[in-house]
This record gives sequence, structure tokens and C-alpha cells, in this order.
Amino acid sequence: MWESSLVRKTFAVDIDGTITENGGGRIHLGALGALRHLRQLGHNVIFVSGRSSVEGYMLAVYGGLNTVAVGENGGCITYGSNEHVLLGDVSKCLNAFSILRSKMDNVIEKPVFPRLTEVVLQRTFDIGDAEKILRGSKLDVVLSDSQYAIHINSAGINKAMGFVRVMKKLGISARDVICIGDSETDVPLFKMANVSIAVGNALPEVKSRATMTVSAHAGDGLVEALDKIAPILSEL
Repeated sequence: MWESSLVRKTFAVDIDGTITENGGGRIHLGALGALRHLRQLGHNVIFVSGRSSVEGYMLAVYGGLNTVAVGENGGCITYGSNEHVLLGDVSKCLNAFSILRSKMDNVIEKPVFPRLTEVVLQRTFDIGDAEKILRGSKLDVVLSDSQYAIHINSAGINKAMGFVRVMKKLGISARDVICIGDSETDVPLFKMANVSIAVGNALPEVKSRATMTVSAHAGDGLVEALDKIAPILSEL
């Protein structure tokens, strides 16, 4: 399937809904194996996720991938077990959460791995209504829906912003970046990458922002995506 290429590519890969089994939260072993093969060929494979960067880092360690991860939708980067770069301000996010909880019903914090720069909420309320409330609060925060949860992040924080920091540190050019994802939180990455691929479970508006789409969902979709670009990788 894959042959070694003289052109080293960097794959920026989402986790939930992209390398899982039909979005169920379990890692799709075939997808993880395909990513490991890419890494063995000399390409970079870096997780860029709404999950904590620590979770992404640990998955990379056990998966045999690059041991750096962008988490919290770009708010935190983990380069090692004790090296974390915080780009967001969790205090602003906590204030926003307090406001929403006082003015809306069903605003519930999601039980997740501890976050350093964001607040993660259950998808139990209307994000549009929440944005209207926060618009008048003068807090510099943004809300996003990853299809896994609703995230409160500092204004200006997104996956591309966090990943660009990694690119600078590792000397990666945008022309060599291929990103794969499924939700609106991946769209900033789609914009900055040379090639972007939306898996089959992505919403139509997300697919419309990608340069390529596949029909299979989640982990099956990632495998299909890699098979699709394998013959033309050196041309991308």
C-alpha cells in the first residue's frame, strides 16, 4: 500500500470521530496501525484533539507516533511527560461556565481528563443561546462543538493556532501538512493545511471546507483516506 517517500509529510490527526470505531470512543486498531506505518516510513503523525494533550501524548507513546500532542482544541501542547505549553486561560473559561450555569438549564460539566486551559460541557444545551449570553459578558471566550462535547476556550484558541506552534518548533512547513478530521473544531486546521480530509461522519459544512472527503466513518474513514492518498502522496 505505502511506499517510502523522499518528501516527509506531517499528518495532523483528530482523535474522537476520526480514529475511533464509528465515533464510539474506542480506538480503531486498523487506523492506529496505518498511522504507525506512516511514522515508520518517516512521516510525522501528530494528534490535534479536543481531548487533553496528555491523552493525545499517551496515545502517541503507546501507538508509536510522534510524542507531541496538541490538545484542548489548541489550548495546550504536550511535548513530554512534564513539558506542557499553555496557550489558553482557564480562569476566563471557568467564569464563562459560571455565567452559563446561572442563566441556562442543563449546563453540565462533562467528566473528562483534567483540563489545563478549557472547560468541557455536556451537549445538553443550545450552543447558539449560550453564545448570545456570553456575548454580553465581555469575557474573551469562544464556544465550539466537537460533536463529542461543547468546549469553552479562550478567544483566539483553536487547533490551527496550537498546531502552528508545533510546526515552528519542529520546522514543519504548511505545504507538507495533511490534516484529517470530522468536526467544526478541525476547520481551522483545514484552512492552514495543504491537504485536508473529512471522514464520512463529518457534518456537510465541515466536508465543504475540506479538500477531500471519504465515505467511511471514523476509523474506517481514516483508513480509506490514507488508501486514497497513498498513490499521490509524493505529489501533494
